[in-house]
Amino acid sequence: MLKSENLHFLFIPVDKNIECFNVYDSDPYNDIFYAMSHGVNRAKLKKGKIDTRSSFLNNLIKKLNNVSHDFYGLNNKEPIWGESFFQALKNSKMGLNLSRGNPTKYYSSNRIATLMGNGLLTFIDVKTQFDDIFSKNEIILYNNLNELADKIHFYKKNNSLRKKIAKKGQSKYFKLFNETRISKYIVDKSFGKNTSLF
Repeated sequence: MLKSENLHFLFIPVDKNIECFNVYDSDPYNDIFYAMSHGVNRAKLKKGKIDTRSSFLNNLIKKLNNVSHDFYGLNNKEPIWGESFFQALKNSKMGLNLSRGNPTKYYSSNRIATLMGNGLLTFIDVKTQFDDIFSKNEIILYNNLNELADKIHFYKKNNSLRKKIAKKGQSKYFKLFNETRISKYIVDKSFGKNTSLF
């Protein structure tokens, strides 16, 4: 049986060779980006598959008047991968970090590293408690759908503030969760050393 003291949580690392875009330095034509699939790295949507995120996203779209959204894996728009994914990512100013299931403390799919690491202003549910790690000057937290829509509209209109927060968020993420720190954390924990990431 696995002993609980040997289980450790770690954040998705960023690597400057992969998360290499500073989107805040450009002026993408889309406002907000989101990509999902019906399974890890699935190239196609599953027919008849119901994903609770779809309902959330469709309700969000209704509130995004005059906001250009680029959402994948939704409404028969197939998932996107590889170079096509990064091209779409670079063409959006902001990103939504919405994971499958109920928001859980510190949980995120790997999209958080992709969004923050590439310099998109990133939105995440307050119930993830990411405000323990990132300040309001580094990431945007929301309580519900209406607040998320309001904040997207706000940062669409406040371009310089959007860029400033995105840049600070990227810098903080690289400081705390870069590939070297995460690798060292894994090695230290493997040898029973007392170490932490933040």
